[in-house]
Amino acid sequence: MAYRVIEQYDAQITEDLKKHYLEILRLLGEDPSREGLLKTPERVAKAMQFFTKGYAESGEEILRQAMFKEEYQQMVLVKDIELYSMCEHHMLPFYGKAHVAYIPNGYITGLSKIPRVVETFARRLQVQERLTVQIRDCIQNTLNPLGVAVVIEAAHMCMQMRGVEKQHSVTTTSAFTGVFLKDMRTRSEFLRLIGLENK
Repeated sequence: MAYRVIEQYDAQITEDLKKHYLEILRLLGEDPSREGLLKTPERVAKAMQFFTKGYAESGEEILRQAMFKEEYQQMVLVKDIELYSMCEHHMLPFYGKAHVAYIPNGYITGLSKIPRVVETFARRLQVQERLTVQIRDCIQNTLNPLGVAVVIEAAHMCMQMRGVEKQHSVTTTSAFTGVFLKDMRTRSEFLRLIGLENK
């Protein structure tokens, strides 16, 4: 086989998490020894490590791996980036899309690195507001562009499955630096390109 992805999990963390999830199943009134639940604690232990793998990653390092000198000084936009994260308040998923733009100031980065930065910060226990700012600051501090714009649109399962149970609500957050803050035409162009202007 020329290419394959291998998932690796910390054996000790997996074992420790398994014990806790086994006890959670018991506390919920389930029988962890029944056939359908025999491997559930291990599956959940591995899933949680995947959902939070961003703690072991560095957005700054991802960008530095593909920084190139370039005189281009127009907007670079990667939009509709799929996003999956975990709300830190209820540990339930929130999901949606991120739109990220920057205006280079001597350096650009590989286009795939922008979604990877989003992924790195999303794969942690999060709130959407902090996630938006972390993505913005990572790009601003690493590439030192003329400006960064980040908009996230997400649905939160903690609002859909429990609590107010509003199925169609979408939360939108934004964060800007540089020319996206100072120049309304630049910000307007960004919002138009992602389809949010005049909504």
